Amino acid sequence: MRVLVLGGYGNFGQVIVRAIAAIAGVEVLVAGRDQGKARALAEAVGGQGVALDITQPSLAQRLRELGANLVISTVGPFQGQDYRVAEACMNAGAHYIDLADARDFVCGIRGLDQAAREAGVLLCSGASSVPALSAAVVDSLLPRFARLDGIEHGISSSEKTPGLSTLQAVLSYCGKAFRQWRAGRWQTVYGWQEPRRHAFRSPMGARWMVNCDVPDLELFPQRYPSVQTVRFSAGVGLRLTQFGTWILSWLVRSRLLPSALPLAPLLRGIAQRLEPLGDGYSGMFVELTGAGTDGQPLTLCWELLALGNDGPNIPCMAAVALVRKMAIGQLELSGAQPCLGLLSVEEYLAELAGFAISVELRQA
Repeated sequence: MRVLVLGGYGNFGQVIVRAIAAIAGVEVLVAGRDQGKARALAEAVGGQGVALDITQPSLAQRLRELGANLVISTVGPFQGQDYRVAEACMNAGAHYIDLADARDFVCGIRGLDQAAREAGVLLCSGASSVPALSAAVVDSLLPRFARLDGIEHGISSSEKTPGLSTLQAVLSYCGKAFRQWRAGRWQTVYGWQEPRRHAFRSPMGARWMVNCDVPDLELFPQRYPSVQTVRFSAGVGLRLTQFGTWILSWLVRSRLLPSALPLAPLLRGIAQRLEPLGDGYSGMFVELTGAGTDGQPLTLCWELLALGNDGPNIPCMAAVALVRKMAIGQLELSGAQPCLGLLSVEEYLAELAGFAISVELRQA
């Protein structure tokens, strides 16, 4: 199976390329605008380096020429991006997976469902920590509930600075309004506001987290109809960065600043200089509340901790797990959908073996 990774030499792309290159029966193509960087990484993993620009009109033809069976796109930010890559994959007869966490983009992929079915390919959006892993966690715990009332989940990253496209994705909704399902109705909240603390287990400890816009906020009320509240929050380990961005959100909300997006390169440079102050810890939690099968109130909190700055590997592993399932014939779907129900928690975590990552489930 020939798997082409767009943005293959980027932060997330490199992790995916190295992981899938080790899967039996998979040949990896490292693709991007810089053929030199693509070739250097490809040579290191025994793959092929390819110069490719997603804006080129002949993208579908190029994918056919390369014989790509599957394309993985890490080329963000996906906020405001169209579906030209997914459509090119359909026209080339190739499956498509992306790491998008953009709410509209991930939910909107369903608009290509009929065309993808007719083409006999799978177009899968959101193969990342959200919604792929978060939904897998909820699905795994759901049998313990007679009624699920609330889902509150979040991610707190370490001080390791993300790539520019990831930072741009976060800043695109900093101080901006979006919908969140609360108390059985849609309410307006603002990005990077409403600070609250989540007490992660030792050695990470309590972290401040704020509102962030992710596909789960739209998908989970549909997937789990009894749920009255779905909240997602995120944050970073360094309080200086955390509260600096919180202040920035107020400038945007009050319209003193049109958008935080143009500041991305400057803020990334500042964050990189602050990295020595961090502890290398990242965490994710999924907390479910409702009634247990015995009719009594039940609260379960699933928690993942990553040490030694291993956290940035987590979003990459949904794509790797999907490649592994495709390679052995365990995933033969067609259509276009968000990455829900395609992976179990166990399949996701299996790809993280060898990293300093641990999981714990506790009952409140």
